[in-house]
Amino acid sequence: MQTALGIERSLTGRRWVWRGGDERLGAMLAQRLSLPELVGRLLATRGIGVDAAADFLAPTLRALLPDPSTMLDMDAAAARLADAVQREEHVAVFADYDVDGACSGALMVEVLRGLGCSVTHHVPDRITEGYGPNAPALERLMLGGATLIVCVDCGIAAQDALSVAEGRADVVVLDHHKTEGPAPRIRAAVNPNRLDCTSGLRQLCAAGVAFLAAVALQRELRRRGFFAARPEPDLKRLLDLVALATICDVVPLSGVNRAFVQQGLRVLAGRGRAGLNALLDIAAGRDAPTAHTLGYALGPRINAGGRISIPDLGLRLLLEGDAVEARAMAERLDAVNRRRQEVEAGVLSAAMEAGQRQLDAGHAVLLVSDEGWHPGVVGIVAGRLRERFNRPACVAGVDGGTAKGSGRSVPGLDLGSAVIAARQMGLLSAGGGHAMAAGFTLSADSLPRLHAHLDERLAAARDLPGVAELALEGALHLRGATPELAGQVERLSPFGPANEEPAFAITRARVVRSSRVGREGTTIRAFLEGEDGGRLKAVCFRAKEGPLAEALLAQGTGSLAVAGFLRVDRWNDQETACLHVLDAAREA
Repeated sequence: MQTALGIERSLTGRRWVWRGGDERLGAMLAQRLSLPELVGRLLATRGIGVDAAADFLAPTLRALLPDPSTMLDMDAAAARLADAVQREEHVAVFADYDVDGACSGALMVEVLRGLGCSVTHHVPDRITEGYGPNAPALERLMLGGATLIVCVDCGIAAQDALSVAEGRADVVVLDHHKTEGPAPRIRAAVNPNRLDCTSGLRQLCAAGVAFLAAVALQRELRRRGFFAARPEPDLKRLLDLVALATICDVVPLSGVNRAFVQQGLRVLAGRGRAGLNALLDIAAGRDAPTAHTLGYALGPRINAGGRISIPDLGLRLLLEGDAVEARAMAERLDAVNRRRQEVEAGVLSAAMEAGQRQLDAGHAVLLVSDEGWHPGVVGIVAGRLRERFNRPACVAGVDGGTAKGSGRSVPGLDLGSAVIAARQMGLLSAGGGHAMAAGFTLSADSLPRLHAHLDERLAAARDLPGVAELALEGALHLRGATPELAGQVERLSPFGPANEEPAFAITRARVVRSSRVGREGTTIRAFLEGEDGGRLKAVCFRAKEGPLAEALLAQGTGSLAVAGFLRVDRWNDQETACLHVLDAAREA
């Protein structure tokens, strides 16, 4: 990519580049669809053609929802679930302990209870039970009367554990994790990432798979005449759960996932779910929810219970119908999340130092570990390392000679496949994941061998720059950074993988006022002024220290090019533009 504004090394050490695109396609899109020129250009840089542009800008389930039956085993799953409904069976839902697991678990519990089943649920303890189905938990569920066990966001690689249910309870798996062999021998194993599934729906998170299972179940019950004397449930009210999981599981925001998120945000804005309403009040105030709200306000709090506290607290919050109880649970999750942040901070500093040493030593992949590091925060810390060093990063906590870890990768390097290969080689006692994230368990003595394996499998990471390049859509003077322009950019939301939020550079800007704000003082709020007389509010998150923070706090000293996301701030029916700062560079 071509260097942007001549900036080879910014204040955070990044090279700025222009995001390339077909200018003629952008102009054609703007003309044919009566769009602003900027919107046409942004669509073109994302490879969106004329035929797909309308559904991209206004995604609807009517246009984008796939036929659930295209997924292998979905019809078998729907038939078995329909049997359970008609027989009013006792069903157990076994869910993973992250946001996707909580959302897909709550979705299935709500659907099945609403159709007359007796439903219990179980979320395993990360430390004592580990990931996925385990025989003791399944035994307890069957002893409690479950004749059908539905595993959500887990189970596709759990043949050994699931075998305990053989002849005693049927098992249906609704998962999305990458597999390396045959599906388990159960009633139905629905997973668009099965090696033998040709649905083309690999971008779905587990909650997306669960929603399609609910659609298939309702269709099957309709075929059987179940709704002849009773109304059909409105499945659209479940889209707040699907949207939350889709954002937090960082799956591509393309195709039906865009419809899930956009329609789900509308459901969330109606505040009909007591648990999410309470959590919104605590974490995000009364502002209209956005994808950012899901990923940075709601998601971390729901995740916190599974990381360091009560594993099913997030799922129970999503199911809670009483406003008073929901408020108490939301406050508890908020407190747990603050404790999680403290635990994370205790690991992060040492992990960063170890990561820097490994980078200096020439490793392609960073793999850091230490005794006592909490397994509930290692994934978050791995993400921070990946962000800081632009390398695949794995972090493990060691306890009693066993290391349990989590990893995060960079685009184009499949960490999940590398971890699965390590398990197949006997390096790991457990492990799996997908391209961008993975988890693993092994003997602490085997950590050096795992590191060598990952270095070999992901050797291409050595060619990456030490800091990821910052791709910009264009440069603006301050007077051009208007709420109208920010509103045009907003038309391409929701943003995420496969649809990254556009970043712009504001040139010839001076900081005229700035201060640290927020509970922890890690956010900087600044006001920028340009040579053209324009003024713009700016905010920079996680700005603890370093050259970028110093430049934003140094008022009136020199001209800056400031890069970030241009967003609309809405307050008391007023709209203003605000730059969410990612980086800056000094100008001559």
